[in-house]
Amino acid sequence: MDTHPRQLDGLPPLALYVHVPWCVRKCPYCDFNSHGVGHGADLPETRYLAALLQDLEDDLPLVGGRELTSIFIGGGTPSLMSAGFYERLFDVMATRLSLASDIEITLEANPGTLEQGRFQGYRSAGINRLSLGVQSFQDAQLRALGRIHSGGDAISAMDEARHAGFDNVNLDLMHGLPGQTPALALADLDHALSLSPEHLSWYQLTLEPNTEFHSRPPVLPEEEVLWDIQDRGHERLEAAGLVRYEISAYARPGLRSRHNLNYWRFGDYLGIGAGAHGKLSVADAQGRLHIERRWKARQPEAYLRRCQDPRGFVAGRAGVEEDELPLEFAMNALRLVEGVSMRDWEAHTGRPAGALEARLQSARKKGLLVEDGQRVQASPQGLLFLNELLVLIGEADAGTE
Repeated sequence: MDTHPRQLDGLPPLALYVHVPWCVRKCPYCDFNSHGVGHGADLPETRYLAALLQDLEDDLPLVGGRELTSIFIGGGTPSLMSAGFYERLFDVMATRLSLASDIEITLEANPGTLEQGRFQGYRSAGINRLSLGVQSFQDAQLRALGRIHSGGDAISAMDEARHAGFDNVNLDLMHGLPGQTPALALADLDHALSLSPEHLSWYQLTLEPNTEFHSRPPVLPEEEVLWDIQDRGHERLEAAGLVRYEISAYARPGLRSRHNLNYWRFGDYLGIGAGAHGKLSVADAQGRLHIERRWKARQPEAYLRRCQDPRGFVAGRAGVEEDELPLEFAMNALRLVEGVSMRDWEAHTGRPAGALEARLQSARKKGLLVEDGQRVQASPQGLLFLNELLVLIGEADAGTE
């Protein structure tokens, strides 16, 4: 195998992911680690906060004094937790971590779980970016998706966010929904654009394993309808000034998600909370970087019990082998419209660019790559058929000697 050590200029950027595992009701399409508790549930905020802080403390030796560039709080439904929960969390983080002066702190929020005035508390706690799980503005579509909010709730949530001082808001919007026509999909986009979000995540509903929709699939639009929705939707978004920078992510200039960019650029991240995953680059005695992935106990009660467990919160860990690096890196970097430079490819994968270049002709002939010898960059067609492109790159790497 023709390889050389990963040659990064220092360690990659570091981010933090915090997982809150509870939601009011689990959506039938959701394959995330989320656990429905019903309306008005008395969540164990105090116990969970103590567990998160202990989890973080256990992980601190892995990162030394490295600066944290972003924090993302996902779920589940993180907006079920009070503003005080996050204020206490961030107060401790500020004493235990080196935070970038312009750190991006994102909270996922669902419109159906918001109390009047709660956004103001989140903003005061230090959260400076919101991601609202709108999914659709059509009440019939929302019911089909198992959502607990209405289209009106979504609009009210955006109004509340603006009133609270949030000037960086992402809207999550889905298309290809049961019974959805191109007209309905574009109407959703128009509703979203009328709210002037700084960022929009617009992605097609997929039927993931281990979900209710996978075991009892709804009737989804035909493939021709899906292509029509995608083509017309992309045009409408870019005409509105939202630039596509990742397969399903659009942003106004200067407002791309730093946290998600860190994932796609193969940065490092700690993961704390039930079922959270992390990825860290660790140098050995010879200065060579190796990647370790770690994940925490998944079930909320099992995670909470780990506070008294000498094993700590880690449920598993695995190193990324050298021959796995190219595909792992490509799965992230090629989601970006800009792709990755050959120099960065070499640095992150340990594979010489020349060996890769010689084996990408089939991808170019299929129209899946941009004709640029300085970058590995998916074409518009390649972004639509990324899995096929990744298979070609994986096969190419397997043949490298």
